[in-house]
Amino acid sequence: MLWSLVKILVFIALVAALAVGAGYLLESDGGVQVTMAGTEYTLGPLQSVIAVLVLVLALWLGLKLLSLLVAVLKFLNGDETALSRYFDRNREKRGYKALSDGLMALASGEGRLALAKAAKAEKYLDDPELTNLLIAQAAEMAGDTRKATETYKKLIVSDATRFVGVRGVMKQKLAQGDTDTARKLAEKALALKPKHEEVQDVLLKLQAQAGDWKGARGTLSTKLRSGSMPRDLYRRRDAVLALSEARDILNEDAAIEDVEEAITANKLSPDLVPAAALAARTYVARGKKRNAVRVLKRAWEAQPHPDLAAAFAEIEPDETPAARVKRFGALTHIHPQNPETRLLLAELNVVAEDFPEARRALGDLADSSGDVRALTLMAAIERGEGASDAVVHGWLARAYAAPRGPQWVCDNCQHVHATWAPVCESCEGFDTLSWKVPVVPDAPSATGIEMLPLIVGKPAEIAAEISDDNGDMVDSAPADAALAGETAAEAATETDNTSPDAEDDRLKNTVDAVRNLNGSVETRGS
Repeated sequence: MLWSLVKILVFIALVAALAVGAGYLLESDGGVQVTMAGTEYTLGPLQSVIAVLVLVLALWLGLKLLSLLVAVLKFLNGDETALSRYFDRNREKRGYKALSDGLMALASGEGRLALAKAAKAEKYLDDPELTNLLIAQAAEMAGDTRKATETYKKLIVSDATRFVGVRGVMKQKLAQGDTDTARKLAEKALALKPKHEEVQDVLLKLQAQAGDWKGARGTLSTKLRSGSMPRDLYRRRDAVLALSEARDILNEDAAIEDVEEAITANKLSPDLVPAAALAARTYVARGKKRNAVRVLKRAWEAQPHPDLAAAFAEIEPDETPAARVKRFGALTHIHPQNPETRLLLAELNVVAEDFPEARRALGDLADSSGDVRALTLMAAIERGEGASDAVVHGWLARAYAAPRGPQWVCDNCQHVHATWAPVCESCEGFDTLSWKVPVVPDAPSATGIEMLPLIVGKPAEIAAEISDDNGDMVDSAPADAALAGETAAEAATETDNTSPDAEDDRLKNTVDAVRNLNGSVETRGS
């Protein structure tokens, strides 16, 4: 700002000086006498100034002619490039001026102007590496994708600009949605410049989206070697990729005991819940139950989670409910006041028909957290203790309108997922899912509805009705006590519309349903 003010003041001073000087010359009576070849010339003040300007112009033209004469003499003496160099100097000046103007226009966001200046620079300069780069970027800014792509391809020919050309075409393909071609180009660009952080990130994202877990792990190793990723973050993301690779192997009907990647993922990141659950199942399939217990306890210490409880239940699938409550003490003594631990204890005791102990474990969670899982558990406890239908239905009504509790939520876009995934299905971000309460809890509960068979019965019939109406119902859910059911609203409606005799029959079947619930763990786990 200050420099601009100084320039304005200097300009005003120069204009004022010229005006004063011109006035002085017009008012002067004297003149300049010049004698040449015996002839005397008298010039007035204004004529003298004009003569000086003409003399300067003549001197400049003389120098130009002299330099041209020197170039001609050199050419006559055998220097074949003397004349071309003389004229090229002028072309270069105009070319670099156009190039400079094009760069300024590019920095100012004027794509069309930059493209015009780039074309002018290309005309005067014999430097395609420089001018093509400006043309490509200017065409890209102006929205001329065809010209930009063609120019980037020209840059690929030269070794010096090959990386710039490959990267430019890669970005064009990404903008067009051609991710397969973009991924191949990103691999070539990374081979040319392994330490280029932007290309590393683009390639890693594209490989994760395509399910190329092995290739993504290689790219991740490149990021670690180049120093663009901390080691702790590398171990976490390498674990995510190893887990994803293990899940793909399982989807190809491989035996779970052969999935070594699951154990690798757990070793890399012991607190990654899906990796711990899958590693535990792998150990159980290999007959190493103590290893499975150790893995799950370590993960539970980091973060209690329903998936871990479900995997822990699968270690001994045939035990009685009372024995299960006792064995689960290995988990429940860790973080005993954690809401997930208290919910787990309550569900285990409901299955064991120890409803007073279930109430003590649940405590005030139904009022303090108020999520659908705690409220549904409370309804099951009230039903088990013989409370009236009005009391049970009151808890169910509250559960229907209650928040769903923690779920797998994307940290970038807040999209809620039914199950964990390495890539967000909404924004396609890699390793962005966290187990937390969503900002807008609009997804179906993965765990809270599982107590309803104890309350309303006939889960298979209700499930058939709901699956037709609610196509987006969560189709698989981790369970602490491995119970299965449907939404509280549908269940409550079914109960309200049932006759007293049918309700009595349903109550009589509750105990049998409880005793058969442990088998559902095996079914859902497999």
